[in-house]
Amino acid sequence: MKTSNVLVLILVLLYINVSTEWPTHTVCKEDNLEIHYKSCDPQQDFAFSIDRCSDIITHTFNIRAAMVLRHSIKKLYAKIDLIINGKTILTYSETLCEPGHSKLIFCGKKKGEQLYYEGPVTLGIKEIPQGDYTISAKLTNEDHIAVACADFTVKNYLDY
Repeated sequence: MKTSNVLVLILVLLYINVSTEWPTHTVCKEDNLEIHYKSCDPQQDFAFSIDRCSDIITHTFNIRAAMVLRHSIKKLYAKIDLIINGKTILTYSETLCEPGHSKLIFCGKKKGEQLYYEGPVTLGIKEIPQGDYTISAKLTNEDHIAVACADFTVKNYLDY
């Protein structure tokens, strides 16, 4: 009996180490707009939500995001790719945190601290592109280590 329990425990531990894919989470799903995301960091998932999909077309909407930091943030860089049919069409990068010049409230947070944001976000675009596409977002710190990484799948059929 004990041998079978040990064997099951070993199999579970092996499965956890082999399985590095996180589930796909639904951010929002309404008639003409669906947004899903999956963490592309094999060691960490995170929580992200939007109050209502329909608020996105107003360009300012409320979000909630949470995670525990595995790495400190002295400097933080964002790289965002727009991917259509498996090809990167557009790449955007920006420095979000650096000493003396921080654009986010969680700049300077240390490893092990909880990152939590609840509040408004404003998109710098007039319309969300229509169609099916992926937005790949990666945040890295000063050591070029991923702090957060996610692939967002968007299905947008809204009429503007």
